[in-house]
Amino acid sequence: MKKTHIIALVLIAVAIATLISFMGNVTTYETIASAKQKPGKFVNLIAKMDKSQPLNYDPVKNPNYLTFTALDTLGHSIQVVYHNSKPTDMEKSERLVLKGKVEDGVFECKEILLKCPSKYKDDAENNSKNVSASVQ
Repeated sequence: MKKTHIIALVLIAVAIATLISFMGNVTTYETIASAKQKPGKFVNLIAKMDKSQPLNYDPVKNPNYLTFTALDTLGHSIQVVYHNSKPTDMEKSERLVLKGKVEDGVFECKEILLKCPSKYKDDAENNSKNVSASVQ
């Protein structure tokens, strides 16, 4: 074989190895029902806090213990336990990305990411009123 063929094969092998390593890091989002079917496996859930259920957080008693009920878009719910301090403005968040795993029917959350409510939502409505008023 020529040296160029060997170099080409090595480059192809490196490219395949790189693609395979990236495949392990691909993040998928699960529903609550599918996460319950994978107990012990690390998953990412997109949900919102069920405001009809109580939020249990007492920073005086234990500042690193938070429990609440999460609700996904399909209507499934799960109890969430988070061993860290409560994120600021969690109640105002439109959606939560919960990273963790299901253990004994409870979602043991390791990280919570908040999707904040759009601060431009009200501004867009006011701007459309202002534009229509100035056109007349």
